[in-house]
Amino acid sequence: MDLYILTSLDSHILTLREMQIARVIGTVVSTQKHRKFEGAKLLLVQPLNMDDTPRGSALLAVDGVGAGVREKVLVVLEGRAAGETFGRKAAPVDAAIVGIIDTVDIHE
Repeated sequence: MDLYILTSLDSHILTLREMQIARVIGTVVSTQKHRKFEGAKLLLVQPLNMDDTPRGSALLAVDGVGAGVREKVLVVLEGRAAGETFGRKAAPVDAAIVGIIDTVDIHE
């Protein structure tokens, strides 16, 4: 069964497989980058399992919400929604931070 989340990104519907919980583990500074990324903050994020242990490889993500190192964040992994996160259509973006997570409650 697919679960859906309705985001405010142009009323675009994303499946949970396209979103991940991650932790910001670093910043990326680039003196030369694609023109669509000018002024954009780039962060290195580590996807997490539900018990907060690292899962897979770290990702480079565009920050759309002002996240900082060590914060838990919600990352969207879908090109169109990721690009629109920071207001740049057709930007070459694969991952974008769309939220800072305060708490996660799991109800079984």
